[in-house]
Amino acid sequence: MKAAIIGYGKMGREIERILRERGHEVVLIVDKDNGQDLCESKVAGVDVALEFTTPDSALGNIKKCLELGVPVVCGTTAWTAHLPEIEELCRRVGGAFFWASNYSVGVNVVFELNRVLARLMDGYPEFDVTIEETHHVEKRDAPSGTAMVLAHDVLDNIDRKSADNLQVVSTRRGVATGTHTVTYESPSDIITLRHDIKNRSGLALGAVMAAEFLVGKKGVYTMKNLLKL
Repeated sequence: MKAAIIGYGKMGREIERILRERGHEVVLIVDKDNGQDLCESKVAGVDVALEFTTPDSALGNIKKCLELGVPVVCGTTAWTAHLPEIEELCRRVGGAFFWASNYSVGVNVVFELNRVLARLMDGYPEFDVTIEETHHVEKRDAPSGTAMVLAHDVLDNIDRKSADNLQVVSTRRGVATGTHTVTYESPSDIITLRHDIKNRSGLALGAVMAAEFLVGKKGVYTMKNLLKL
């Protein structure tokens, strides 16, 4: 697989390492100083692009890739108000697009557990719901995309009245990699669902797995498709 990396920060470098470790070729790296390299001549022969940049640049990068016929895996968050626009573009040009708020296999299992737990807690308004997330101080979006997915799924699977007291709390501290906790608390009980990311390797591996999955496909995909959840 010949890959392009768009965004060469810490995640981009970790993705590069795992791509090479799994026998793939990195043929193009695009960062803020060479954005002009995301062009037809440079992406010729690229099988898939992995886009991990910033909310301000992600939308343009994704559009450019799809218009150039390059399948794209995106891990940037806080731009997804435009997701329907990208899905429509992908279908119109016959492209391939994969997006997730979090590429950790463990986090995506937690997403499924969160939905099940919310359905089980439906109808018990004595339980307040709190979602807490902690990340490093360099993370720009707050709440995190993962926390927003957790909150959205709680609201989708529990009676709205029971979720009146849903709170989302964000903390930025030091070099914390990422912790997400869903807590249901009543006057008598506390139920906690928690995930801790130990390092970026799991996130990068999930993104590379998504890229491997996307090659040769058309359409819009998520981690539910990859992991068959």
